[in-house]
Amino acid sequence: MQKYLRFIIIPILCVTGFVQSSIAAEEYTINTDKILVTVVLKHQQDKSLSELQKKMDENRFWQSFPPKGMEIDSWYVMMGLGQVITLKVAPKDLRTLNLAIEKSAWGIFETDIYPTYEFKGIAQSIKAKKALEDNE
Repeated sequence: MQKYLRFIIIPILCVTGFVQSSIAAEEYTINTDKILVTVVLKHQQDKSLSELQKKMDENRFWQSFPPKGMEIDSWYVMMGLGQVITLKVAPKDLRTLNLAIEKSAWGIFETDIYPTYEFKGIAQSIKAKKALEDNE
């Protein structure tokens, strides 16, 4: 009997899990033709500000970054770390962004690049749903 229950219960659980994950994915779909990319430019601590700025001028950093067609979403200086820039980029232009960083930022900054997405609205939606569930 237990053997037969496994054949019945396991497929039902799998289908239920698939349906729930599909629903969750649909509720939180991000509709845009651009991706967000976060670029972290870490200051090289062994160089002074004037050395960094001189190298930025030599590499034509300000003329090259960000490449044309990319929108700056945010650009912060984080004391003790460096600069954190979030850009809106068409997926087809990801290579262009990478090349601009390689040509203009290397030798000045250590770089990290992360695909990113805006989570604030999703978090607020989840929080509101959880608050409703708690009140029921």
